[in-house]
Amino acid sequence: MDILTVVLLLILILIIILIAYFFSTYNRLKSLRNAGDATLSQARVAMKKRLDMIEQLVESVKSYAKFEQDTLTKITGMRASLGKAGPNELNKVDSEMKGLLGNIIAVAENYPALKTSETVTVTMNAIKDIEDEIARHRYTYNNIIQEYNTMLDTIPSKYIGRSVGLSKKEYLDFFDEELKKPVVSWG
Repeated sequence: MDILTVVLLLILILIIILIAYFFSTYNRLKSLRNAGDATLSQARVAMKKRLDMIEQLVESVKSYAKFEQDTLTKITGMRASLGKAGPNELNKVDSEMKGLLGNIIAVAENYPALKTSETVTVTMNAIKDIEDEIARHRYTYNNIIQEYNTMLDTIPSKYIGRSVGLSKKEYLDFFDEELKKPVVSWG
């Protein structure tokens, strides 16, 4: 083999390696983006479940206290806004839900019979479980997005991501008032 053939073979091998690296990096970025989207959807589902539980709690409280129709309207509005909400919107809805839950609990605490109601107790325990589920989804989402964003910040995957139109994603932030779980006990 002459020198020209060796050089051409080396160039061909280098091109094949670069193409393989490009597709490998592209696939990893897409995989991370899809995993992040799936986890965000799971967080939305958990938040909808929490709204359902809050609505059940409202129904239980309504039998003991005159409860505002405004509360049910708020729940319906929050449920509608969860559909395609991104991280920032989910953070806002989550904060509203926690405030609403706190108000419901405050009203319910005025009725001792309500505190011991089995329906209310079961619903409150379900809300606690859903809070834990939401926290797990947030943690998983933020870890996935951290890896995705890091790949988009580092060379050479940064250029691969830009060349195919990928951009960084937002984290699910924990605002100060969200760091505390809503109090879901009667005493």
